[in-house]
Amino acid sequence: MSKLRYVGLDVHKDLIVVAVADSGSSPAKLLVQLEWSESRLLTELRKLGPLENLRVCYEAGPTGYGLQRYLAAAKVNCVVIAPALVPQMQGCHIKTDRRDACKLAHFLRSGDLTTIWVPDEQTEALRDLVRARDDARLAERRIRQQLLKFLLRQGRRCPEGMNHWTQAHWTWIRQQQFSSEAQTRVLADAIQTAESAASRIQRLDEDLAECVEGWRSAPLVKNLQAFRGIKLVTAVGLAAEIGDFGRFPRASKLMAFVGLVPRENSSGQTRRQGGLTKAGNHHVRRLLIEAAWQYIGAPLILSQYLVRRREGVPEAVVTIADRALRRLRTKAHKLSLRKKSSTKIAGAVARELAGFVWAAARATTGPETPATPPAKPTTKAGKSKPPSKSQANTGQSSVSPRKRLAAAGATR
Repeated sequence: MSKLRYVGLDVHKDLIVVAVADSGSSPAKLLVQLEWSESRLLTELRKLGPLENLRVCYEAGPTGYGLQRYLAAAKVNCVVIAPALVPQMQGCHIKTDRRDACKLAHFLRSGDLTTIWVPDEQTEALRDLVRARDDARLAERRIRQQLLKFLLRQGRRCPEGMNHWTQAHWTWIRQQQFSSEAQTRVLADAIQTAESAASRIQRLDEDLAECVEGWRSAPLVKNLQAFRGIKLVTAVGLAAEIGDFGRFPRASKLMAFVGLVPRENSSGQTRRQGGLTKAGNHHVRRLLIEAAWQYIGAPLILSQYLVRRREGVPEAVVTIADRALRRLRTKAHKLSLRKKSSTKIAGAVARELAGFVWAAARATTGPETPATPPAKPTTKAGKSKPPSKSQANTGQSSVSPRKRLAAAGATR
C-alpha cells in the first residue's frame, strides 16, 4: 500500500513554492519553486507519485479558489486553509516563503490545519456582486460625509429639524451659493458624485434581483425574506457568504463563525467574558447586526410589505420567522430595562437572529428538519373547515399573519 504524501503550497501572484512531507515524523522539505503555472504545478505533483496518494493545501488569499478547482478537476485532494488559524511556532522570528510551505506541509500531516468551505463558481459570482454593492454603499457614504464637511467648513449648517438626505435636505444643499467660483464647482462636483453613487447602488440592486433567478439558493433567498429586517440584498448576502448551512451542526456554530459570541478567559472556578469575538466573516456579521436593529422596539403587527414577501414561503419558515419576531422583540425590551446600551442590545439580538436564520435555512434545504403542519382555517363562527385544494397543495395556511402574531402576543 502506497503511503500518503502531504504537499504545502505557498501561493503568490507570480510564483508557487512547493514543499512535501512524507508519512511519518521526518521533517518537511522544499521541493521546488515555480513561476505561476497550474499545468506545471500538476506536472511536479505527478512526479511525487499517484495523485490519489497526495494531500495538497494552500492558504486562502487574493489568488482565490481557481487553483483548488483546477487540482480538484485533476482528481487531486486539495483543500484551502484558513490563514488566521494556522498554528504559530513561538520563538521563531524568521519567515520566508520556503518556511511557510514547509510549515503547511508539516501541519497538514499532523491534522492541525482548519479548512474552509470552497463555494461553487455561481455562488462565488453572487458573492462578488454582493460585495461590489457593499463597496458602492461605502463610496456613497464617503462622498456624503465629504459633502457635509465641506458645507460645515463654510458655515452652512442644516436647518434644525431637517433630516439628512431627505428630499428637503437635497433641495437645501442645491440652493447653497458661494461667492467663489471654485467653491461652487466643488459643491457641484460633490452633488454629481453623490448622485452617481446612489445610481450605482440602485443599478447593482437590480442586477442582484436578476442574477438570483436560476441560482440554486434562490429558494433560500426567498424564504429568508420572511424575517423582519431581511430583504433581498441581505438575504442574497447571507446565502452567498455562508453558502452551505449544513456544515454547521448547531446554531451555536454559526454564531461563532460570524463572531457574535462573547470572548472568554476562564480558569478554574473563575469565568470571565468580554465583548464579541468579531472573528470570522465580517460581511455576515454586519448584515445580521443591521437586521437586528429592526427588532428593537418592533411592533408585533406585520407591515403589508412583509406580508407580501411571505407569499409562497413554506409554513415552517413562516413559523420560525414569527418565533424570531416575538423572542427577539422581547429580548431587546428586557435588555433595555436593564439599561444596556443599544449597541449591546443589537449584538445580542443579532446573535440569536443568526440561530433563527440557521433554522430557516435547515428547514429550506435540510430534510432532517420536519415541516410544521399548516393550521386549520376557521370560519367567523369559529368552526373549522377543510383546507382548499390550493392550500393543500402549497402547504400554506389561510390564517392571516397579523392574526397569528396578535394571538401569540395575547397569550404571552
